[in-house]
Amino acid sequence: MKWFIIHQWKAMRRSSIWQKNLAINIVLGFFLLLMLAYLFMLGFLIDKIMEQLYPDENPVTLFNGIILYYLGIEFLMRFFLQSLPVLDVETYLHLPIKKSAIVHYITGKSIFAIGNYLSWLVFFPFAFKVIAPAYSTGTAWVWVITVVILVFSNNFLAIYVKRLLTGNSYIVRIFGLLMITVILLDFFDLTSLSALSASVFDQLLANPLLAIVPAAILAFLYFINYHYLRMRLYTEEINVKKEIKTDALANIKYLKTWGITGHLIALDLRLIWRHKRTRSIVFMAPIFLGYGFFFYPQSIYNEMYSFLIFVGVFMTGGLMLNYLNYCFSYESNYFDNILAHYKDFERYIQSKFILAVLISATCYIITIPYVYFGTHVLLINTVTFFYNIGFLSFILLYMATYSAKRMDLSKNAAFNYQGLGASHWIAMLPAFLLPVVIYLPFGLTDYPRAGLLFVGTLGLAGLLFHKVMLKYIYKQFLKRKYIMAEGFRE
Repeated sequence: MKWFIIHQWKAMRRSSIWQKNLAINIVLGFFLLLMLAYLFMLGFLIDKIMEQLYPDENPVTLFNGIILYYLGIEFLMRFFLQSLPVLDVETYLHLPIKKSAIVHYITGKSIFAIGNYLSWLVFFPFAFKVIAPAYSTGTAWVWVITVVILVFSNNFLAIYVKRLLTGNSYIVRIFGLLMITVILLDFFDLTSLSALSASVFDQLLANPLLAIVPAAILAFLYFINYHYLRMRLYTEEINVKKEIKTDALANIKYLKTWGITGHLIALDLRLIWRHKRTRSIVFMAPIFLGYGFFFYPQSIYNEMYSFLIFVGVFMTGGLMLNYLNYCFSYESNYFDNILAHYKDFERYIQSKFILAVLISATCYIITIPYVYFGTHVLLINTVTFFYNIGFLSFILLYMATYSAKRMDLSKNAAFNYQGLGASHWIAMLPAFLLPVVIYLPFGLTDYPRAGLLFVGTLGLAGLLFHKVMLKYIYKQFLKRKYIMAEGFRE
């Protein structure tokens, strides 16, 4: 085990990506420490927060009532965001190393994922500040150890399901929809998963011996992960060739009627669907589109138009931003081929703009039912939609021409900053900050609707002059294409 860890550490340190992204890693480390500090503060203050929100309820029962929800949401996040633990197994199979040791290392490697420990910063303070005085210190230890065991069980369950459903992730999407349905049913008091969760963990506090059950679940999930890998630790299993599949995106008849533009859009759709990094962003679409459920039901946000503009931009333009911000970086592996064989680069740029508009339009249509929370919500989402397609899209396309870092699409998108440059971060400012800044003078002078109208008009003006804007971006692309190609080769 020691040598496996040493080899993995050396591989990471000697990677060119580690050296190039050292500054980014330092900055991200700072933000990680900041997040850890906030979580630790939340652990100490969560009982006070619950007392203010629900003064007549027992804070322990309230906290127990959200644990099953937390585990369900965490499972979805792990499935889409957490990478599978891997090892270059073939380099060890010819050595006198027990296969069981290799499998134990791969299986146990996920224990060190940071996601397993973030919740500790909330669970431990809550256990010893709230549960220990109400019950006993021993009971608090049993409770917190049980919850931690369930977090690790969630880790092994997500990994096992992810390995099984590599090509059948629709099952997990169905699970996600069921989870959202359960949350909505609970929100409207039609069912109560929170009551079930509270009952289960209240029983644990009354009878600590029940902690044996989650411990047995953890052991079982570790064993099935170990068994799954052990049965496939053979060269012929590792090197098995994947069958060539033709996805439905290759045969969209409507796109064929658009000529070369439709062909280029179809190519981008295939790229998005066939690669892990881009596909994982598509799977996160329910998170983008469900963002409104966190804020629209709260009356405190009804008059906070500046904040609701941010939410509207995020929901109707989040996926579009992820596409346009990296649209050239996604093609870095074969960008030289594009420069050598494509003749009409103006049409090439136009196809990316049209696909971005289609993505944003689809997101906007899905958000229309939010009108249930008020007509002002539909108005804000409509305004931000026009801002996204008529203004933000051109800025993102222009900024994308400054991309000059190769991007590996075989890796997950979560916590993966390989291929990101300063231009990608700067492009976030007009996405989320600029529309709020434009609106604020109107909001502060008591003309909120005029501010919304101005933001929407800005987008409509961009659409009216879209040919001029695309022509300008096309000229910028011609200036930058060889610089981009040189960067993509590294």
